[in-house]
Amino acid sequence: MPQQNIYDNEIFFEGYRKIRERKENANTLFEMPALFSLIPDLTGKRVLDLGCGFGEHCRSFVEKGAAEVIGIDISEKMLAVARKENADPRIRYLHLPMEELGSLVAERGGTFDVAVSSLALHYVEDFPGVVRNLVRLLADGGFFVFSQEHPLDTCHAGGDRWTRDADGNKLFLNVCRYSIEGERESVWFVDNVKKYHRTFSTIFNTLVENGFTVERMLEPVPSMDFMRTHPDESDLVHKPAFLLLRARKNEAGKTVSGKTGN
Repeated sequence: MPQQNIYDNEIFFEGYRKIRERKENANTLFEMPALFSLIPDLTGKRVLDLGCGFGEHCRSFVEKGAAEVIGIDISEKMLAVARKENADPRIRYLHLPMEELGSLVAERGGTFDVAVSSLALHYVEDFPGVVRNLVRLLADGGFFVFSQEHPLDTCHAGGDRWTRDADGNKLFLNVCRYSIEGERESVWFVDNVKKYHRTFSTIFNTLVENGFTVERMLEPVPSMDFMRTHPDESDLVHKPAFLLLRARKNEAGKTVSGKTGN
């Protein structure tokens, strides 16, 4: 199945860029602080950014001491912005879908210390394939830190996400088909945006079965004081928007059972 490249759709790209240009959005308020709290010391490290987008994180990584950063993305539009606005001699941007990470293995197998992905993996159908390639690309003890849309969001398959009172206030989240994994379509700036739903257990077990130890999991939500001053974010008291994990590659890619991962 061909990879989705929704970010090169002009309408989607411009709509997404306008959201990211706002000083206060869910990414900058909740996801980014949580993501960077999980990233280890980058001094002298070699970093791979999966779905690097505009390259802001790549620039941050070198500012935090990374010796080398490679950012990959499927979107030429995103990479054009990254090369213009977030260039640095220590950063190399590659036009490469995550599903084709295997093409990097011959060149860079076992050389990255840290792999990071911010809100991109829910667009990838073959999550196990990405994880298997990361095991081959990371040095022993290397870290994989990523965020994605929360599984309570990715399971959504149409209709209103919320049950509301007579005034339209959100009372609780409608969860449907959580246990049925696979493709979901949504409307976000354009029709037919494809995302892939996976359960918590599938995400966790895929990492463990392929040679990672999960060290930390976060589901960031704002404080009650913050929600009083930002009522638009108050629905996050019902459910978090993001899921974040930090996993560490076991010695020689061994699984928790002692077997070597594929």
